[in-house]
Amino acid sequence: MELTLAGRKAIITGSGSGIGREVAVRFSAAGATVAVCDVVRETADKVAAEITGAGSQAQAYAINVSDFAAVQQLCERVAADLGGIDILVNNAGITRDNLLLRMTEAEFDRVIAVNLKGAFNFTKACLRGMMKSRWGRIINIASVIGQMGNAGQANYAAAKAGIIGLTKSAAKELASRSITVNAVAPGFIATAMTEKLDAAAREAYIAGIPLKRAGTPEDVANACLFLASELGSYVTGQVLRVDGGLLM
Repeated sequence: MELTLAGRKAIITGSGSGIGREVAVRFSAAGATVAVCDVVRETADKVAAEITGAGSQAQAYAINVSDFAAVQQLCERVAADLGGIDILVNNAGITRDNLLLRMTEAEFDRVIAVNLKGAFNFTKACLRGMMKSRWGRIINIASVIGQMGNAGQANYAAAKAGIIGLTKSAAKELASRSITVNAVAPGFIATAMTEKLDAAAREAYIAGIPLKRAGTPEDVANACLFLASELGSYVTGQVLRVDGGLLM
């Protein structure tokens, strides 16, 4: 078996930047046709142009992942444009950090709507086609925070813990149709989101990582590529931590 996605069609949410962008680039390099989905159309267009400029196939789409009806319509359009959807990566996510005492209902609801409900929306929208073809890969981007918690991130931790529960339940429901469902749980990854932390906070995080470095979007994309390929065909319902040993 080879680490290839030749002939596969993949839809990746939140792929206008960061981890999602790297997954889109990596999947396209492995032979997949990619639907680059982001809430900001301009960033999706930029990534799709980068991929097509490298000789691979991609199309850009703008979507609010928390809008159930809009997601249904989008996935129908993507399936028509690409000729189906074989692989779904639920990566779209936001943070609205605050201590519980100060966290507003809006801050909690928004993170759950994007990070958790968004994954449900896309999974639901892609299922029928995957079940009909009796093949599929669903990869949900969780977080070690969903397993260990973190002060000031109760909303984010709850959403990512929910992603893990969704992953395991879906894996049990879909295995008979040769659809695998797994979660990748990044640790401290060097992205625009983590760059907002001050230097002291970043150093504190890295000090707690046995490998003594921040992860990269490429590290996460490599794990996704394995799970999406035939090499990962006997792996389902699992949480693969990509965290340098942060959580053991």
